[in-house]
Amino acid sequence: MKRSILIHPDPRLKKLCDPVADLSDDLRKLADDMLETMYDAPGIGLAAPQIGVLNRLIVLDCTKEEGETPRPLMMFNPEVVSSSDDLNVYEEGCLSIPDQYAEVTRPREVEVAWMDQNGNARQEVFDGLWATCVQHEIDHLDGKLFIDYLKPLKRQMITRKMQKLKRERARA
Repeated sequence: MKRSILIHPDPRLKKLCDPVADLSDDLRKLADDMLETMYDAPGIGLAAPQIGVLNRLIVLDCTKEEGETPRPLMMFNPEVVSSSDDLNVYEEGCLSIPDQYAEVTRPREVEVAWMDQNGNARQEVFDGLWATCVQHEIDHLDGKLFIDYLKPLKRQMITRKMQKLKRERARA
């Protein structure tokens, strides 16, 4: 089931999310819904707080090439366990901040530990776009948005655009 994506500013996007204590069928269904919502948007990552659920759950799939096999990942309680000193700059966007993009500097490689949808402990090293995406989504679980990396003036400008967008959508 496709879910509604919250638009910044929304207080739920700034909250620290609770760890997933027990993997239930409801949480697996939520992860499925999140993947459907992300693909439909379209996006390459989505965090539970973006649909108003304050659990430590993210989904991502950074395969973008035509004909490339999709690689959807569901990560419960993901955490970065190590990151490279080498940095990468990507122009990031966010489904909760539509049509706004800015360059963000993050570690080029990160090692992430998480629990998969079957309750198995997983660990993997991500680089490039995958590394940027997984860091961006984990930030959401800590109440941090990509615009929080920007200078205050640019951040305020984007926030004002989002407030205007929300007013326009409310009138529609």
